Amino acid sequence: MPKILYVSRMNLLMTGIVVVLVAILGLYLKSEESQAVSGGAGKERTYHMVTGEFKTTTPDGRVIEAYRWDPGTIVVQKGETVHLHILGINGESHPFLIEGLNIRGEVQKGRETVVSFKAGKEGTYRIVCQSHPDSAHEGPMIGYIIVD
Repeated sequence: MPKILYVSRMNLLMTGIVVVLVAILGLYLKSEESQAVSGGAGKERTYHMVTGEFKTTTPDGRVIEAYRWDPGTIVVQKGETVHLHILGINGESHPFLIEGLNIRGEVQKGRETVVSFKAGKEGTYRIVCQSHPDSAHEGPMIGYIIVD
């Protein structure tokens, strides 16, 4: 015997309202995501980085340390004005150079250093800690700024 499903007008109306609201919310979130990712000429963006440290002891008792920028890579759009806020978490001092941008600075433990620049030319720019440039100096503490 076939079963009959009865749907009231109220249930149908409420279901329709929920579907419309979900669709509107989806479109809104998609729009916000597009605006956040697009950046571009004339825009300003702030990026936050920290200094970090990895430390371990080898089986023979030797301590190995390595410093890093975190995040290690940031991607910016050509034409953006970039404000880079770097907080010193590990290590007393990290004098740095951003190659190709002629930016120098120093990050000290417990302090925030801010550098700003306009991303004028596409390419990959290295941010290099001059105290930790290679494995012989507890590095390499190198990050990358990619300008698209």
